[in-house]
Amino acid sequence: MFNNGKSTNYIPGVVAILPKTNMDLYFLFCNNKLLVKLENNIAIIPTFSELKKLEIDKLQYLGSVNGKNCYCGEINEDLVIPNFMICMNLKDLTHKLPEDIFWICGRAVQVVNWKNDHVYCGRCGTLTQTVDGERAKKCHKCGLSNYPRISPAIIVAVVREDKLLLAHNLQFPNDLYSVVSGFVEVGETLEECVIREVQEETGITVKNIKYFGNQPWPFPNSIMIGFIAEYASGEIQVDGEEIGHANWYSSSEMPITPDSISIAKKLIDWFVENY
Repeated sequence: MFNNGKSTNYIPGVVAILPKTNMDLYFLFCNNKLLVKLENNIAIIPTFSELKKLEIDKLQYLGSVNGKNCYCGEINEDLVIPNFMICMNLKDLTHKLPEDIFWICGRAVQVVNWKNDHVYCGRCGTLTQTVDGERAKKCHKCGLSNYPRISPAIIVAVVREDKLLLAHNLQFPNDLYSVVSGFVEVGETLEECVIREVQEETGITVKNIKYFGNQPWPFPNSIMIGFIAEYASGEIQVDGEEIGHANWYSSSEMPITPDSISIAKKLIDWFVENY
């Protein structure tokens, strides 16, 4: 039902198996902005041969794609970068990078931030150490191990006859609408989260919840699990704190919706194609 566009040629890893070459790819960040080359508005990940003179901090191995090693790390904001390169926000690169490479970038920024966030043990404050052969940081004083964490969130297309429920989040740009989403709470199933989030944000109840697909979403560290659900009962009553307005829309009268590689767009496209 849903293809998330992730590359079948990407092989994740913690320890490099392939020999290093000048064509290896380096996913480098400065204040969460990715260093890329821009050619005709197309972004390209720089290779080792283009970065030999740069000082790179906290380099980590990510895996390989199409026979090239992938590394991630950081560069200092004071570093002078080649004039054919630029640091850009990852969200601004969704249409400038090949989709499979974008998802590797999403993995890279999360790995970089995870390492920065676990320099010290969160339990006792001791300096942590990297675990050989694992993506893990361990405290050798109290034994606490930390791994990269993801935050599961649901996103759901709610259908009532031939109309789709769309809501305007107050954090969205003006006039932008999307399907309902929200983070899963402790002890909650995904389906329970769908029911709760739709009710909290719009006041209605749903039934016949069906799985649609899933997608990593690195803003900052989520995995979005998509569902389709049917309207059951209730009238729309938005909370006014997170959601400013919501309504039912037919495929012929859609408002402005996300134009990106997100699963939100995939869900909305599914509705338009089927209704």
